[in-house]
Amino acid sequence: MNDKVLVTGAGGFIGSHVAELLVRSGHEVRALVQYNSSGSWGWLDTSEVVEEIDVVTGDIRDPVGVHTAMKGCGSVLHLAALIGIPYSYQSPYSYLETNVGGTLNVVQAARDLEVRHVVHTSTSEVYGTAQFVPITEEHPLRGQSPYSASKIGADQIAFSYHASFGLPLTILRPFNTYGPRQSTRAVIPAVITQISGGSRCLRLGALHPTRDFNFVSDTASAFLSALESSGGIGQEMNVGSDFEVSIGDMVQVVADVMGVSVEVETDEDRLRPEPSEVERLWASNEKARRLLGWEPKYGGSDGFRRGIETTVDWFSDPSNWSGLRSDRYVV
Repeated sequence: MNDKVLVTGAGGFIGSHVAELLVRSGHEVRALVQYNSSGSWGWLDTSEVVEEIDVVTGDIRDPVGVHTAMKGCGSVLHLAALIGIPYSYQSPYSYLETNVGGTLNVVQAARDLEVRHVVHTSTSEVYGTAQFVPITEEHPLRGQSPYSASKIGADQIAFSYHASFGLPLTILRPFNTYGPRQSTRAVIPAVITQISGGSRCLRLGALHPTRDFNFVSDTASAFLSALESSGGIGQEMNVGSDFEVSIGDMVQVVADVMGVSVEVETDEDRLRPEPSEVERLWASNEKARRLLGWEPKYGGSDGFRRGIETTVDWFSDPSNWSGLRSDRYVV
């Protein structure tokens, strides 16, 4: 029996944290990272455990490459995806290729190779604006952006392989994950880096929407729990903190942690088209608690503040994020 775990998207924000946690928990890890001519492995380049990871490069859109990367692995954590809602307005087909087509390549290879367990990554964006809160897994799906529509398609392709072919599959649905290594395009790092750069008048998008922010170590631990449990097979589960906060209130928490007072002006480039804006997200995590024994360590208002403090500390060292753009908004 092969216990090696393939992690797709392992060079990214969440994927790198997941790969490191698996190694530190005693798992043998193969990391599939996006091929590029510079030879970069993303965040794994600076990981303390990179020498303990079998890193392979490729492209999730290539079925042959995915099959080759998966050979010899007993389980798969599929995190590779094209993210970022604003860019999905410009290039929707690329989201279809990567998120739906890439997921099809993963589940087909897993079926062919008789992989014991696939954990597929969804997103809270598939729910659209909450019709009731907290959001349970029975909430209707609504694609309010090409990105969210592509993830709905990816979820359905993945589940169809469980229903049609008996593929052992778990779907995890993280809500808004934040923490060290997140792109400065995302709202929390955008606030932190603007303040640390000396600005006291921040340029942001809409402040009224609410989110359930989940600290990255909690998201990573949910993947570990799903991997090590059979309780989630055939199920989709929210991964959230069960705490709702508006973007405007989040800004004030960050400013308070950083010891400054700030104002906010609207950056039109950061606004979504009004019908596309997801106004409210708040997760029920009861199902993941019950089936996986998982629970967030950064839940509630106190946990959120601790997560913000850790994130601010990481971004306070410019060398940690020197490869990220903070001087302009990148879609």
